[in-house]
Amino acid sequence: MKDGLRRSLLVLSPWLALVAVWYAVRLSGLVNPALVPAPHAVAARFADLLWNQGLLTDVAVSTRRVFVGVAVGIALAVPVGFLIGWFRAARQFADPVVNFFRALPPIALIPLVIVYFGVDEPAKIVILIYASFFSGVIVMMEGVAQTNPLFVRVAHTLGATPTEVFGRVIVPLTVPHILTALRVALGVSWATLVASELVAAQRGLGSMIQNASTYFLLDVIYVGIICIGLVALLMDLALRRLSARFLAWQERAGS
Repeated sequence: MKDGLRRSLLVLSPWLALVAVWYAVRLSGLVNPALVPAPHAVAARFADLLWNQGLLTDVAVSTRRVFVGVAVGIALAVPVGFLIGWFRAARQFADPVVNFFRALPPIALIPLVIVYFGVDEPAKIVILIYASFFSGVIVMMEGVAQTNPLFVRVAHTLGATPTEVFGRVIVPLTVPHILTALRVALGVSWATLVASELVAAQRGLGSMIQNASTYFLLDVIYVGIICIGLVALLMDLALRRLSARFLAWQERAGS
């Protein structure tokens, strides 16, 4: 019981400290209180948006966009990153190009995305796919490049066929990098969400933040930011649990 209480306090304490700092900044006089809405005012606005203005719809729309963007981006990034990381010649050929496009912020591509994909839903998804793809390729490429080839040589020495080597050695060694790429792409996609929803979005958390900024509704902006952070955190926690389940063999092998 005491251990459970201690864990709960450890989880809650940083959030309580953050709220305390929030109140302290507002009451300190260092910042105009009109520019920093109080936490209880933001909570009241959250309740109003939730019950009266379709906040759940905005959350669901943004989550669906991120999910589709990450799923497609990682599905493309995994084989590309694996090939670039596994074959040295491919890495030397593709590494400068990958790093060039990775450095380009998705928001800079919005005018071209509008030209080629219009302003409907595909344009928003394309921006998220772009962000997910290049972040995922980098993680896969670096992870696979650091894989110890000794495992493959040992498998060949023991008489494994190329198919067995791929299925029983390479794939298990690659799974941790896939899950890491998925987590990184998820974080990058949520960070890119507001930019993607600049493209004539009617619903979504990014659209809500943009509309609120037009009318200087700071409490709504805070609600949107907090919602993005919370949904991203929940999705990351789910991925951590998934990673722990799929990678339990590593702990058994190391023990």
